[in-house]
Amino acid sequence: MAEASVFSRIIAGDIPAPRLYEDDQCIVIKDRAPQAPTHLLIIPRKPLVSVADAREEDVPLLGHLLWVASKMAERLKLEDGFRLVINNGRGAGQTVFHLHIHLLAQRELPEEGLTEDLQD
Repeated sequence: MAEASVFSRIIAGDIPAPRLYEDDQCIVIKDRAPQAPTHLLIIPRKPLVSVADAREEDVPLLGHLLWVASKMAERLKLEDGFRLVINNGRGAGQTVFHLHIHLLAQRELPEEGLTEDLQD
């Protein structure tokens, strides 16, 4: 059996991490290596490895995670905006193989250059 991810261990209470929000489907914690002044992780309790591993039955859960991200942004008064990032796979920068959404804010996050590799 595969070893539990750090997020599964946090959810189980084996690793302490202050929870900013939790419900029966997910938890929200601060990222321990923040890339912006506000950097939260929205983590489903269901241990999906990545968004690519989600199935049709996970559609309500995926929608709930986005709704929680929106509610957290509202709670933190992030009127200037925020970015949501989901890394899918090692090649995209995923380092913890338990689906999670990064909520980043309060730092300029330019769009320029994000699609350069997609241009012909």
